[in-house]
Amino acid sequence: MDKTNRFSLMIDALTELAEEEQAQRTPPAPDLSALRSVIADASPLPRTALFLGLAEDGLPVLLDLYDPVPGPILVIADQSGGKTELLQMIARAAELLHAPTDVQSGIITQYPDEWKNFQSSQSTVGIYNTQEDTTRELLQSLVTWAHNNKGEGQSILLLIDDLEALTKLDQQTEQNLRWLLLRGPSRRVWPIVTINASRAHDLGTWLDFFRTRLFGHIHDARDAHFVTNHSDKEFDSLAESQFTIREGNNWLNFWAPALD
Repeated sequence: MDKTNRFSLMIDALTELAEEEQAQRTPPAPDLSALRSVIADASPLPRTALFLGLAEDGLPVLLDLYDPVPGPILVIADQSGGKTELLQMIARAAELLHAPTDVQSGIITQYPDEWKNFQSSQSTVGIYNTQEDTTRELLQSLVTWAHNNKGEGQSILLLIDDLEALTKLDQQTEQNLRWLLLRGPSRRVWPIVTINASRAHDLGTWLDFFRTRLFGHIHDARDAHFVTNHSDKEFDSLAESQFTIREGNNWLNFWAPALD
């Protein structure tokens, strides 16, 4: 099986419950180069690929932007589990791999200063503070854009750092967000969303939107059991910048390379 198919996020790899335990000892972090070098070594990648990280065997973990089956992506970890850094790596990788006419990123965050290095990028639609009216306008404009998009041409990454903060806005904004989670990927709007594992219990109805979940370090076993719906799964052995995704009956661990 070629590496593209090996790491494409297929629906059957995301819906089955894991039957095998993760190894007791986490392998040491590979000697990761900066993101630019990692992508150069992995190239050429498929034209429609979004780079999500580097697996422990050195092959890239990819999402096919033209295949809506995985749906929106949820990143779950503890408060200091590297969620923001993963989003930033994904945004920078998209910038390195794709022209702005093909892929752009819109960023919603409570802490815009964390994203100041992306402000001047032509691949960034904008950086929006969760509580400001411009965030509401962004979601409305993306719904309109997606309605008119016939599934060809540009893709938009909607990077939402902390779902909980966004769900506290007005009803129309919530309705637009729900629509984008349900319909966005089929119209080439890809929500990639983070939540703190400790707050997942309060967001149960929102979790149902996400078949694809990337898990980082989660210290509390009860939180891990809740977000996986699996009474034996734990993530307290994952290192910083390490994530895992269910792949059939197994788990695929991968790393987020450092930004340049």
